[in-house]
Amino acid sequence: MSVNELAHRKASKTIKLVDASGNPVTGKEISLKQTNHKFLFGCGIFDAIEVANKSVREDRLAFLEQQVDKFLDVFNSATLPFYWALFEPKKGKPRTNELKTAAQWLKDRNVAVKGHPLCWHTLTAPWLLDMNNEEILKAQFDRIERDVSDFKGVIDTWDVINEVVIMPIFDKYDNGITRISKDLSRVGIIKAMFEKTREFNPNATLLLNDFNTSVNYEILIDGCLQAGVPIDAIGIQSHQHQGYWGREKLEDVLDRFSSFGLPIHFTENTLTSGHVMPADIVDLNDYQIAEWPSTPEFEERQAKEVEEMYSILFEHPLVEAITTWSFSDDGAWLGAPAGFLRKDNSPKPAYEKVKKLIKEDWSTNVVCQTDDNGFVSFEGFLGEYDLVCGEKTVNFKLEQNTEIEQLVI
Repeated sequence: MSVNELAHRKASKTIKLVDASGNPVTGKEISLKQTNHKFLFGCGIFDAIEVANKSVREDRLAFLEQQVDKFLDVFNSATLPFYWALFEPKKGKPRTNELKTAAQWLKDRNVAVKGHPLCWHTLTAPWLLDMNNEEILKAQFDRIERDVSDFKGVIDTWDVINEVVIMPIFDKYDNGITRISKDLSRVGIIKAMFEKTREFNPNATLLLNDFNTSVNYEILIDGCLQAGVPIDAIGIQSHQHQGYWGREKLEDVLDRFSSFGLPIHFTENTLTSGHVMPADIVDLNDYQIAEWPSTPEFEERQAKEVEEMYSILFEHPLVEAITTWSFSDDGAWLGAPAGFLRKDNSPKPAYEKVKKLIKEDWSTNVVCQTDDNGFVSFEGFLGEYDLVCGEKTVNFKLEQNTEIEQLVI
């Protein structure tokens, strides 16, 4: 990957360094160290709930703390679960405090947090089935009002509604959300949920999210935009249990969904370090096996796939986020060895590879010297920085189109 291919991820900046009296700090060696990326490198890190709340036995807590420490060493974005059936299994008794503690714990560690999802037909509240459709819709609106308001300022990014392409025709089991989606239509339910979410957090980043990357999702997005739905980013799930998409499919998906001109988030990425799920499985959830081992050979394959996929996505100007769904094989979805860590918390080659990309190849750390007027200029990857001069440190952000910034040291 050439430097020019990543030009959109970088910016140039000139800083004037002055002392407390406003005098230029001249001829001083300074170091500029990137501390966070603008780009969101994330994982589904549900175990942060137990860590932040200290809600498991001591030995398990120590194990999870080690796991989460490895996450914090590399990633700056986290997805937390708001599946209605688990978040509010009994009507009127949501797990708000538990989730808010976890979200704040992550935010305090400079991790951006996303809630997933506000509306979904799977894992929705079972008690909705006791209601008629008008009551279900009101309960869903009330849920959005409560949760978006309660978490505002801690969680300001939401997967608003999940997997709508299949939602009205979902027939595995009866559920309240599929019922109302049939009444409202796909575009209608999306519009309703986005407007309600926007009402209670006007500045939030709101995503439409789906695993369906066919033309059906494109048509749905187009319909939403024609109807004035305020989509901030397109969420694309990429659970690759049945094998890596490869460059050709990945670039095809990017080309098609880029036509809308909206930011793209790869919201749920899975690449296994075990055998590939058989191709004849239609619903990934139907593949349930006792053991799905991670092997050295497949771990090397996973690392190569991670490196290529992350590089393709980071190079694309509309992609703003990549979230790997299972950070660890411990408790991973479907038991798939899809994490960056093995079940014993030891890092796989994919972890080391993505750490090198994020922390070395795509990170800026330079040493330079102020001139006779206290100025210094540099180019770096967009994000947050520490400027260190002697024993003093000052923070600043590197953004596109920034003017000369004066920093007091």
